[in-house]
Amino acid sequence: MKNLKGKRVFVAGIGDDQGYGFAIAKALAEAGAEILIGTWTPIMNIFTTSWKNGKFDASRKLSDGSLMEYAKVYPLDATFDTPDDVPEEIKENKRYKSASGYTISEVANEVKKDFGTIDIFVHSLANGPEVKKDLLDTSRSGYLAAISSSSYSFISLLSHFGPIMAPGSSCLNLTYIASERAVPGYGGGMSSAKAALESDTRTLAWEAGRKWGVRVNSISAGPLGSRAAKAIGFIGAMINYSKNNAPLQKDLKAEEVGNSARFLLSSDASAITGVTLYVDNGMHAMGLAVDSPSITDLS
Repeated sequence: MKNLKGKRVFVAGIGDDQGYGFAIAKALAEAGAEILIGTWTPIMNIFTTSWKNGKFDASRKLSDGSLMEYAKVYPLDATFDTPDDVPEEIKENKRYKSASGYTISEVANEVKKDFGTIDIFVHSLANGPEVKKDLLDTSRSGYLAAISSSSYSFISLLSHFGPIMAPGSSCLNLTYIASERAVPGYGGGMSSAKAALESDTRTLAWEAGRKWGVRVNSISAGPLGSRAAKAIGFIGAMINYSKNNAPLQKDLKAEEVGNSARFLLSSDASAITGVTLYVDNGMHAMGLAVDSPSITDLS
């Protein structure tokens, strides 16, 4: 299926071959799209070196035996909109000092200069520096950092990429059920950030649809044991809980989210916008933990 042949995609937030961002990029490449990647600035060299040295080759293999390629990778720190927003201590940090053009406006301008336009934008990044803290114990700075990195970054990226996206283009972000259900342990303001992201998806569907003819959707994905997710601290327990209690009692695969994203981002979904699609083996539908000690028999 090459229904994205000739389409150009920018995926923000790929740092390795484990997460949903990589799976989405691979699914879009499988459909014929050209891939551009935005990688967090401090790990840019690690990512490109690992790619070049073949560390990701097994994960990059497409159905025809070829390897997924990217047209270009850009350093990106989505907490900064312009160079003036970057604090001096960040500029002087050894992981940033050799990099340039990594703010959102600069990356969008570079993409425009290099390629002119894009057809698809994927937001696959989030960060909550105090994610292991209860919300009651979260500092103001930690809470605002989670909102900035995980939800406002989507608004800013879309506002900068929207002008170089043609009518009929589409974009997507990734959310989590903690936006609407209490998930103890998923703290630091991350649940608030995901709730904001879903609300913004609906508002931006209206604004970007009317302004540029661009569709905006979200995927609420189940837990995945990626390197980034391990920062939460109890991702293994979250995966087991979902597997034991979801209607479909199986592991959720990153490629299942990738395939769902491919549909939402393609012309097959041309009338779908402002939607949060659950790709979680049905866990979102449950109101009862069937593995609870309080329940003896539901068979």
